[in-house]
Amino acid sequence: MTRTLESTDVKNKLEDLSGLVIKPGENPYQALINVCNSRPTEIQALYSTHRTARNAQQQEKFLSAEYDQLIIDPFLLRLENPKIEPGFRDPRNCFVFWARPPDHIVKLALHLQALLREAAPTLEVTHSRTPEEIADLVSVVRPAVSDITSLTYTRRARLVKPMLSYDLSAIAVSFLPAAGEPVQSPPPVAPHPDNIVHPGLPDGTTGASDVYTYHHLRRDTFDKVQEAGLDIASRYVVPSAHITLGRYLTQEEHGTPEMRRGWVDAINHINAWLEKEVWDGSSNEYIGEWIVGQERGLDARVGPLWYGGGRTLVTGEGF
Repeated sequence: MTRTLESTDVKNKLEDLSGLVIKPGENPYQALINVCNSRPTEIQALYSTHRTARNAQQQEKFLSAEYDQLIIDPFLLRLENPKIEPGFRDPRNCFVFWARPPDHIVKLALHLQALLREAAPTLEVTHSRTPEEIADLVSVVRPAVSDITSLTYTRRARLVKPMLSYDLSAIAVSFLPAAGEPVQSPPPVAPHPDNIVHPGLPDGTTGASDVYTYHHLRRDTFDKVQEAGLDIASRYVVPSAHITLGRYLTQEEHGTPEMRRGWVDAINHINAWLEKEVWDGSSNEYIGEWIVGQERGLDARVGPLWYGGGRTLVTGEGF
């Protein structure tokens, strides 16, 4: 039965809505940087265009008279309800370099999840492979893994302006690459060397530091993995930086037009709150800025990672 299951990606392809066209064979992250002339404001604008256009697209789908149903992941459904297929194990194995959020971003994500309950993964090297295939890939890149996972120690990029992004299969909190916004993050954990440029830190150089964006970090990770001898086969390379908050398991809570309207209105209300009180740091409780690598470096992880499985090969040095 497992071999007949289809991932939600089949019915819910994540297309690039920024307007960028990638040429075959080129580093897709460098392509966006070139189009934006490496300017942080232009890179942020393309990320913003993508997520705003996608939310508008998905809102239309939720509220359409032709609405059919949510896209529920059959793999997750079997993991959450073992009665459907006793003994089921997710056969899809992945190899990723993940950026893990610091504690203050986890706190914000938990708050957003709580608000949503009231209403109703940096670079992926490859996905949906067998354990043996992943082991072969790991053996190729292993000598470079420590170097790659510690990229964020000296190449620091800020993410800002969190917003809920959603579709018919899931909901996430997404961020934009920083472009000179005021600093919100707490300082790095002491002791800390003074000879490193610290993007996003309160030293008066935030604007200059933001020249190295999150998209530059994605580009550099892509290049280093390729230099180590692997071809990249990510599920998507769209201009998005996000943390998945949840996926749908049943149709019931979105079964009527009124329920779906309530869901969309709740998301829009939360996004208005984020923009008004979290983006500019006026919230006394929640911080919406994420300096990638704060507290921990990139996490090189393998195995059935979709829903909490797998193992870590190496976690890079944090700050």
